[in-house]
Amino acid sequence: MKNVRDRVKGSVVCGGMDVHYQFSKVAWCDERGAVVRRERLEHRDREALLRRLKEWPAGIPVVMEASFGWGWLSDLMKEAGFEVRLSNCFKVEKMRKARGWVKTNDKDAALQAKLLLEKDAWWEVWRAPREVRERREWMRHRADLVIIQTQTKNRIHAIFHRHGVFHDFSDLFGGLGRRFLVVLMNGQDRQSVHLPTGAKEALRGDLELQDHLRRALAKIGRVLHGNLERNEVTRWLDSVPGFGLILSHVVMSEVGQLERFGSARRLASYSLLAPQSDDTGEALPPGKKPLGRHLGVRGNRTLKWAFIEAAHGAVRRGGPWREMFDRVTHGGTQNRGRGYIAVARALVDVVYAVWRDQREYQTFRPTQPASGSARPGTGRPFRPMIAASK
Repeated sequence: MKNVRDRVKGSVVCGGMDVHYQFSKVAWCDERGAVVRRERLEHRDREALLRRLKEWPAGIPVVMEASFGWGWLSDLMKEAGFEVRLSNCFKVEKMRKARGWVKTNDKDAALQAKLLLEKDAWWEVWRAPREVRERREWMRHRADLVIIQTQTKNRIHAIFHRHGVFHDFSDLFGGLGRRFLVVLMNGQDRQSVHLPTGAKEALRGDLELQDHLRRALAKIGRVLHGNLERNEVTRWLDSVPGFGLILSHVVMSEVGQLERFGSARRLASYSLLAPQSDDTGEALPPGKKPLGRHLGVRGNRTLKWAFIEAAHGAVRRGGPWREMFDRVTHGGTQNRGRGYIAVARALVDVVYAVWRDQREYQTFRPTQPASGSARPGTGRPFRPMIAASK
């Protein structure tokens, strides 16, 4: 009996995959977009899966959605000799709905294949190589732990707020604050009487979780500082205020290739730091921004977190970054979150510039450029920049 390669040889020009956790549905199409053959792939046995892949027509481009879990399967397909391309899930979904197409596994697989017949690759997203995804695993794991740690601290503050417990520590989770929490939890502080039994047990559990997270983060920090290489990109990024070795690697891993972004604005949009507006058509008072101005929701949340973390560090550093923060927040008294977002957005410009120009960050107040120059002059409020390119 002839195998798949012989049966469809000469008629197939593209393939599409609808990928699920335990299986994938595959559709092979000819040059007119007609489905030549359908298949189902089981994922559990990787050796059997690789043998099956090697029976497919060699060199045919295959499209799969960049949904959760595409990495290992695309690596296996590359090993089998296929050209794997990823599609943007959101764009493809919008196209399907606009055309009124029904969503099924078979139809999704055929739709992925037909994307290759489009005139432009509007649907395609970058396929991060394996080494970039490996760095992302480390960085995202650490970022997740930091987020959980922040949530735990917020729960402890919420317990204080609910039961009227007060303190004067600038850092409740520093040395003195930590001792106060233990004394309070053990009923040895005069304010302990304000905490019912349930609140004390909740406080005890959150403190134990906080200790575990601190140990885990310290361990990961030692591993990362010992294993992460200091290449040129991380050296350039590390020079930007608010960034250190770990945040530099987070940005480098999530961006991957700077050439993917034609401008800092596009990088900011991908990082969910480019404000968008939803105008209603109504006239606005002078000086007011468009109604519905907000940050996007579809992009790289890890990059957004990294830039906002760096913004906190840059503001603490002072100088022009603190000036920018104070200007937006009226001296830190209003809209502090918006202030950090403004600083993070400015950091995107700086990161893009130092990476593009391949040099370290330097603060300076720009002079008026010559006629026709692309460099900004002094007409706008001062924003930190790097020195002019070589």
